[in-house]
Amino acid sequence: MKSGAAAKDNSPPREGHDFRSSCSIARALDLLGDKWTLLIVRDLLWHGKHSFTALQGSAERMPTNILAQRLKKLMAWGLVRREAYQDKPVRYAYELTEAGKTLEPLLLQVMQWGHEQLRGGLYDPKTGKSRGPRAQN
Repeated sequence: MKSGAAAKDNSPPREGHDFRSSCSIARALDLLGDKWTLLIVRDLLWHGKHSFTALQGSAERMPTNILAQRLKKLMAWGLVRREAYQDKPVRYAYELTEAGKTLEPLLLQVMQWGHEQLRGGLYDPKTGKSRGPRAQN
């Protein structure tokens, strides 16, 4: 699958993609199931990180090659778009499309589960404030 053609019209390349299963969960995991992709969505959606450098500066320290691959994949699926904000050298700003923003309820559920089950931190996107890890019982 070539991402260039799919990224131009912003339509998800559902047709012709070789999914490993007809299961909707498996298909969603084919796109979102690695340990980095939802962190990119998180940073674009809630943390105002829109440049490659800002995304790379997240606490998880995603390797540059992985970040580039995941951004290309998200663009190919119509979940992220980019726009040049500088010409020499060319630098891009990334933002979620409307389809990408539909992932917010999923992020909220994963975060809530991580807070309750793994005692992780909790972020409130409405206030922009974080609450530390849940206390151990």
